[in-house]
Formats: sequence, structure tokens, C-alpha cells
Amino acid sequence: MKKVDFFIVGAPKCGTTAMYSYLKSHPEVFFPERKEPHYFGSDLDFHNQPRISLKDYIGLFVDAKPNQKLGDASVFYLMSTTAAEQIKAYNPSAKIIIMLRNPVDVMHSFHSQRLFNGTENIDSFPEAVAAESDRREGKRMPARIGLRQGLFYHDLVNFADQVKRYFDVFGREAIHVVFYEDLSTDLLGSYQKLCAFLEIDTSFQPVFETVNSNKVIRFGWLRDMLKHKPPALSAVGRILLPTAALRKSFRNAAMQLNMVTQPRAPVAQEIRSQLATELTPSIEKLEQLLGRDLERWRSRPVPGPEEGAATTAAG
Repeated sequence: MKKVDFFIVGAPKCGTTAMYSYLKSHPEVFFPERKEPHYFGSDLDFHNQPRISLKDYIGLFVDAKPNQKLGDASVFYLMSTTAAEQIKAYNPSAKIIIMLRNPVDVMHSFHSQRLFNGTENIDSFPEAVAAESDRREGKRMPARIGLRQGLFYHDLVNFADQVKRYFDVFGREAIHVVFYEDLSTDLLGSYQKLCAFLEIDTSFQPVFETVNSNKVIRFGWLRDMLKHKPPALSAVGRILLPTAALRKSFRNAAMQLNMVTQPRAPVAQEIRSQLATELTPSIEKLEQLLGRDLERWRSRPVPGPEEGAATTAAG
């Protein structure tokens, strides 16, 4: 079986879903329908959720054509302390794509995503960030945790150490870094540079549609019921909807009706300034590592599409 050729390793909420979608439409690329298999990264704690087996991981790519490059887009590989070495051991020639964004915006957007998924029980973004120390001691935890490391918002955006880990393992020539700011100002150019890095046709242009806009849940109880299916409800569902296809169609329709797309409330300037100050040492280390001026990360956010930017990469 051909090895996976390249990995979008993260970070989350940096346009990774959009780039996955755009690359997936390229005729020389194959991505499985399951965007984030997270086969690598043995340190990632998904709180008793079963990990994909090697057999099933390989099975994700069986429909790829011989001339296609295989891709894996698992956004927590960047945060993982073990994924880089495990990917290198699996395929020493793998190419790595790292996507980065203003870390305060990443934290804010990821908090919103966790609220949507039901893996965050603190509605207030500043309060959720402030709860990190308690949560390291097992306090104030949500009933459904999802990725345990995802509750530590500062760790999520420790980009300097995360990027350096991949540089140390793969070497810089095997890594392409994409900034959310560049997607905002020149999406086509950023996409073409990525295609050149992957050595695929740079003239192919996908339809750049808005992907993964901010969503909120109308009723948390309905989301939990649809996602976790109590036994009694499952029994009734099998009677009323006798085929798996019907049950899946009904579940998807109900989930769509239970969500609404809307802009996130902006982070208060006081909170933004406080977090930017806390993150400045990491930002400065990343500047030195990449040779790029990131002063804007310390001063103001880059607006996402819900805030008026000319980009289709939401988050």
C-alpha cells in the first residue's frame, strides 16, 4: 500500500478545513472523506474515544488512484509531542503543511467550536481560558471532554515549540508554512504556492467557497441526543426508520436544523491585550524561527469572513 504523501498537521481554526476542501478537489490529490483520522499522535488523549486502527487507517485510502498524492489532514498533529516522530517513522519522505493564525483568534475560535461540539461547559471565553489551571487538576471539566489537551488553550497556540519540533524532525525543506493572513489577502496565490510545494499542477483552480463558518447550536440537549443516541431512542429510531440510510439522513437533517451560522462576538480589547502580552514570548520565538514579522499578532486581529475579510477560509 502506498504511504500517505503529505500531512496537514494543523493548527486548528487556521483555515485547515478550507485547504482540505480545496486540495481535495484537485485531480492529483486524494483525501479520505474522514478529514481528521488522527492515527498518529499517541499522546493525544481523546478521553476514551476509540483510536483508528492501522488496518482502518490504510482502508481510508483504498479508493485513491495510482497517480494521486495521498493526504491526511489531522489538526492536532501539530500540538502532539509524538506525532512528528511517528509520521517520520511511517514515511521519512512525507511533506508537512503547517497553518498558523493570530493565536488569540485561534483560542477564541476553538473555544466557540468546543461549545458547538458540546466539549466545553464554560460559555465565557475569558473564564474558560482562566480555568486552565483548575482543569490541569481535573476540576471544572465538561461532561464530554473530547480532546483533553484542547482544554488548555495556551498550549494549543504554543506555535514556536510546535513548529520547531517539526523542523527538527523533518528539516525545513520538507515543511510549508501557511499563514491565515496570507489566505485573507491572496487565497489563490497561497493555494498555488502550496500546489508547487506538493509538486502538483498549479494551474488547477478549485471553487473557493466559504468553508467552516462559525456556527452555534440552538439546543444543546438535541445535539447531545443526536450525537450520543440513548438506547431507548435508538430502538425507536430503528422501528420508525428501518434502514441505516434513512436514520443517517434524518440525523443529518435534524443536526442542520439545530445549528445556525452567525459571527462570534469579538474578544474584548482588554482580554485581547492581556492574552497577546502572555503570548508575546512564544510569538517572538516564532518570528525568529520563521524570519517573519508577526507584530500584527501582538496588536490587532486579522478579521475572518464573518468579520468582513476577503477570504473564504473561515474558522
